[in-house]
Amino acid sequence: MFEAMNLAILIGAGLIAISTFTSLISFRVGAPLLLVFLAVGLVAGEDGPGGLTFDDAPAAYFIGSLALAVILFDSGFNTSLRAVRSTFGPALTLATLGVLVTAGLVGFAAHYLLDLGWLEALILGAIVSSTDAAAVFFLLRVGGITVRDRVRYTLEVESGSNDPMAIFLTVTLVDLAVSGARMDTAGLEVLTAFARQMGLGLLAGLCGGQLIILAVNRLKLEAGLYPIVVLSLALCLFAATGLLEGSGFLAVYVAGLMAGNSRLHTMPLLRRFQDGMTWFSQIAMFLTLGLLATPSQFLDIALPSLGLALFLTIIGRPLAVWLSLLPFGFSRNETTFVAWVGLRGAVSILLAILPMVAELPNGRLLFNVAFIVVIASLLVQGWTIGPMARWLGLVVPPRYGAVDRVELELPGRANHELVAYRIAPESPVATGERIPRWARPSLIIRDGRSIRIHEAGRLRVGDRVYIFAPPKLVPLLDRLFARPAALDPADRDFFGDFAIDAETKMAELSDAYGLAVGAEEAKLSIAEYIGRRLHGSAEIGDRVPLGAVELIVRELSEAREIVGVGLAVEPSRAARPKLPFFQTRDEIIGALRNWRRRGGGKRPDEPGEPS
Repeated sequence: MFEAMNLAILIGAGLIAISTFTSLISFRVGAPLLLVFLAVGLVAGEDGPGGLTFDDAPAAYFIGSLALAVILFDSGFNTSLRAVRSTFGPALTLATLGVLVTAGLVGFAAHYLLDLGWLEALILGAIVSSTDAAAVFFLLRVGGITVRDRVRYTLEVESGSNDPMAIFLTVTLVDLAVSGARMDTAGLEVLTAFARQMGLGLLAGLCGGQLIILAVNRLKLEAGLYPIVVLSLALCLFAATGLLEGSGFLAVYVAGLMAGNSRLHTMPLLRRFQDGMTWFSQIAMFLTLGLLATPSQFLDIALPSLGLALFLTIIGRPLAVWLSLLPFGFSRNETTFVAWVGLRGAVSILLAILPMVAELPNGRLLFNVAFIVVIASLLVQGWTIGPMARWLGLVVPPRYGAVDRVELELPGRANHELVAYRIAPESPVATGERIPRWARPSLIIRDGRSIRIHEAGRLRVGDRVYIFAPPKLVPLLDRLFARPAALDPADRDFFGDFAIDAETKMAELSDAYGLAVGAEEAKLSIAEYIGRRLHGSAEIGDRVPLGAVELIVRELSEAREIVGVGLAVEPSRAARPKLPFFQTRDEIIGALRNWRRRGGGKRPDEPGEPS
């Protein structure tokens, strides 16, 4: 007994360690890291050199569900309420309508490509209908690219919130297949179940999030126990909501969102612990799912499965995204990028286990097809997100370089943080910029010696400065202590040919460039004019055409006010659509107006207005 126990521990811990070490491969060759974890599981499985036999679908589903609950809680914990508020409409539409349209389109294609019955084809469509939160969060936050805020926030909120919808669809369709009920007679029952699961999940998440906040801030515990309390309460919430027939996955995501956006005691410690637990959960999930797969069975269905993956990537996901984002004014390039970042991952493979657990006749076939679709998605889309973002002109150039900062936690619920910076060469502070009055330097470490601030004199390169500052103002300090950003000729396309004062009056700009500006608009500052044209929702990189030039938002204040403006003497390449489709709402409305103006309702032989 002890020998078997030790062997199991050795194998499990060894596979996790190997997966961790192979992450170095991902960072060096640019491979999607989650694909590396999946590959380790495949290599260790029965068809790989490891030769481990694992065919326990219920156990794999249990492990995967537990890991997904941890991942979704952390996804919510690290999503800002500002991101949710600014992209609530498009992200919610993608997470509901987008999932439904994707499932229907993929189900239609699977019916013909794989010769499946309609119900089984729709089950497969539901299985691959959601994007993977772990993959999307990793590639957007750790992958080394920074895309425009609205696009990034939309993708992050969608990937965290569309899993409950996909899970509900898959479970419901599998239940219909098991019970033999007809889809056309189960409509009301399905709608009732949807309202119950999502409603209970949302309510439980709100209550559970508040309970976690109270527990952390009211209980007096050893510091190391707070992360354990938070994680255990989140998992209790997940299980209890499931027992009440609500969506436990939605509940933990909402609870994480609430807790992560509150002033929790020991917040830095909680974030570090959850970061480690999320990595552990991702590795455990992908290893388990890799072990469950049997690659020798893939060959017979490889071509139709790859055809389905191609349909999902080129038609299914893009069409669903375009329909979902059409009312919200996304540009063609933004819609293209959101459609491309539709990575399938562990959630799709996890849901593919359900038909096997339910013992459907084609359960193993559905699992194998979903597995191939996920691998194709991670290989093609996961490897090309960076180049695609740059091609579409959505990468925001860095305004400043790397910063060496350490955060130190203060006891209790202090209103300040203690941050330590090492002064980088050529940083603003190193070249004489003063530290703001609201920041409180308390200590300087120079050449290994502690020096009080009033004895240090002029700050030097290599000094480590300890400063008390309000948390929301720490990003402003980052700019003072950061290295200068490396200049890239492509930055000119994004920010314009040169900077202009945001407080300059439009009348002065009109005189300088011979622009046609109305009498009322001439009295506005450039910042006010751009704000009006963008309906008060500006973000960095937004462009406002004005005659032969473009005004570009270069910088926003903490209050989201425009404080930096760029001017492009001709429309920049970054603003031009890269594809001839994904027409925007305004383009469609404009085309319809032109069609009506030119007599679009006339017969072909009737003369219209000259074009």
